[in-house]
Order: sequence, then C-alpha cells, then structure tokens
Amino acid sequence: MYLFSSKVNILFPLSKYYNDYFKFALLRNINLYIVTYKETISYLFNKLPMYQRQGKTAIKKNLDNIIELCKHSGNPQNKFKTIHVGGTNGKGSVSHILASILQTSGYKTGLYTSPHLKDFRERIKINGDMISEKEVITYVGKNKPFFEKLQPSFFEMTVALAFEYFAQQKVDIAIIEVGLGGRLDSTNIINPILSVITNISFDHTQMLGNTLKQIAYEKGGIIKENTPVIIGEYQKEVADLFITKAKEKHAPIYFADKEYSSEYEMLSTDYKQILNINKNKKLIYVNLKTDLIGTYQKKNIICTLKTIDILKDQFSVSKEAVYEGILNVKKNTNFMGRWHIMGYNPLIIADTGHNEAGIKEIISQIKNTAYKKLHFVFGAVNDKNLDSILSILPVDAQYYFTKAKIPRALNENILSIKAEKFHLKGRKFLTVKDAYKAANQNASKEDLIFIGGSTFIVAEII
Repeated sequence: MYLFSSKVNILFPLSKYYNDYFKFALLRNINLYIVTYKETISYLFNKLPMYQRQGKTAIKKNLDNIIELCKHSGNPQNKFKTIHVGGTNGKGSVSHILASILQTSGYKTGLYTSPHLKDFRERIKINGDMISEKEVITYVGKNKPFFEKLQPSFFEMTVALAFEYFAQQKVDIAIIEVGLGGRLDSTNIINPILSVITNISFDHTQMLGNTLKQIAYEKGGIIKENTPVIIGEYQKEVADLFITKAKEKHAPIYFADKEYSSEYEMLSTDYKQILNINKNKKLIYVNLKTDLIGTYQKKNIICTLKTIDILKDQFSVSKEAVYEGILNVKKNTNFMGRWHIMGYNPLIIADTGHNEAGIKEIISQIKNTAYKKLHFVFGAVNDKNLDSILSILPVDAQYYFTKAKIPRALNENILSIKAEKFHLKGRKFLTVKDAYKAANQNASKEDLIFIGGSTFIVAEII
C-alpha cells in the first residue's frame, strides 16, 4: 500500500511516517491518495480495453496510441537496444531462451512477453525479476489523466510501461515479443538490431487473415530497413514472401533450419532434454541440455542459435554461455506453461499451446509419453476456429470440458456439443478448478492428466 501524489509524481510507502507525509502535503497544497497494487491492476483490467478478455474489439488498427504514449514519456523505446521476436508459435519460448543466454553472458537483459499467467508483472522482467509493484503503481498513477484522454488499450499501456521501465533501468538489451501479428502490433515502433519470426501457422485468422500468406504478411511487418531477420522455419508457402520483403528493406535474411538441425533427443534422469545440434551437417553442440522438455522446443532452440550467431557481431556470447543459458531457461527467466510438469503419480502436465500447429506438437509428445489412461482438462476461447483442433485430439481420452473466468471463454456446454461431433467424450464443469479436481479424483497413479486448450485454462491451474 502506498500514498501517491499525482501533482509531483511521488510514491510514498505507507508506514509509521503516514501522518508526517500528510502534514508535509497539507503545507504545500499537495493531494495524496492511498493506492494499492490491487487497485491499480483492477483499473488496468477493467478500464482499458483488453484483447485477452474482450477479443478483437480491443484491438486498434493503427499505431497512433502507442506512438502518443511513448512520445508522452520521451520515446523511451529509442534509449536501449532491442531484439523483436514474432511468429505464430514459439515466439515466447525463443524470447525466454534468448534472454537466458544474454543474462548468462553478463548483460542486463529486459524481457517483455505476453500474456501473463498469474501476475501482470510477469510481462516485464529484467534478468528474470519482475517489475516491482511500486513501479507499476507509479506509472499508472502519473499517467492516469493522459490515459483518460487517450483511451489506450491495455496492451498499448503495458508496452509503453515496459519501454519506460527498461529505459529507466538502463538495460543493455531487451527482448520484445510481439503480441499479435506484427505489422500493427504495438511493439512495432521499436528499431531493433535483429528481427526474428519463428514460423507461420493458422491463428487469430479473424484479424490476420485466412491464408498462410496473409498471416505471413502481417507477421513480416516487423522486418525493418537494413536489419537482419531470422526465420525459424523454412516454409515453402511463405518463404518467398519473406525473401521479397527482406529485399525491399535491404534486410539480410536467414532461415535457421536451413543451417541447423537436431536428429537426436532424449530425456535425462533429472528431467532435462538433451539435444545434439548440427550446423551445416557438422555436429557443433554435443549433449546440449535444457530444462524446457517439450519436444517442440528443439525448433525454438535452433531458431535461437541462429539468432545468437548474428547477434555476436554486437554482443559477446561464448559457447559456454549458450550451454548454461539453454540449460537454465526456467531458472533464469521464471518461464512457465510449456510442457509444464505439475506433479507425478499421476503425471500432470499443462501446456499453453492453443492453435492447430501447437496442439499437434502437444499430441505428438503425449503419444510418446507412457501412461495407462489419458485425462484431458480442456477449454477454449469463443473466437477460435475449433474444428481443426478438435479433429486432432485423441478420441481415447476422458475429457473434462470447462471454461476460464474470462468473457471470451467458450461455454462448456457448447464446447461439449462441438467435441461430440469428433467423438470426444467427457463431462462438463462450470469452473477449471472443478474440472481439475474431478480429473485428479478419477486418475490412477499410472495415468496422465493433461491441462490445455487455452492459455487461460493453464493460468487458473498453475
């Protein structure tokens, strides 16, 4: 709990000096307000339009607001170096892996990602530490009058806060994850030293387009003039689009999986994934261990390694730092929600994968996981094209259909009816907590409980 003065933009911790603060303010005609972090976050969630809760009505079709927000703060985004990371799947993982390697290398590393799972402050970190509650309260308090006038979205405000915080803290570099798309994403006002696009698949089609080329056009909007761009996966349908865009921008372009590959992977006894990584068919990383155990992470690691190759022109990164950084991604950055093991006997796993390509990777790993019976706690949002996802879910699982506590959540009754068309059987639950409890009660020690379908389902469990 703090006292805030909007007149002089000062935040006082509420303490035994409470009366002294008010006497000081009274003498100088300064108004003080009692402010809590909970009240501040409530203002952000309820006052500002938020895509995660409302859907596409919260999305702005231009960059005008973020430009005005940053101008109001002195354009902090221009005061530190950045790497911009976009794509459909894996951009969050690549962002965290890059941050882990860079902070292991001794650099003060900012990390902006979205959405958060438990605490809003997960979005904004430096060397793995979340922004303080005090910093959030101060920023919102001093800018509230401007917010009321401008009416920015929740995401626009969050991006501006991250930029100001990173500038104030004088980070050496910041990894900035794209929120949605790229071309019109609020993060796209930065001038990065590198751009990264992990891959292209179908997601948010109501806003980005119904074809891979349309989606790639939006994602490719982060390619900047004379700025190298790394594409994680070479995909024939969209490769030419990226190559053409890069030529227009005089941007060197690299396809990571054209140089890097991993033909070997295994899980160690301490639950680390071990990879052997080739570059141009030559083994260069032997027994590269990572605490990210989703098998799909090898694609993200390959994308990251190529990014590090290009980054070395400006930042010193040793091979030892690569090994250590990749080994300790979760430890260094507090990364959650990707093949996240929550318990054993029964094995309980949560994953935020929520589109067709992401779910395919998850199903592939489930098939390679030992279990007696599969229990699937599943929910989705109401603006998602579900048929492509439901059609690939395992029919031999016991489903627990539910909905997250957000307006965009698809009603569990509607979800169950849709699932029946694809021969998916299960029960319906009003809350994620009830669905999870039922799965635990029904599962034996040899079973697997998987929680997913939506980031918000996972957020309520972790």
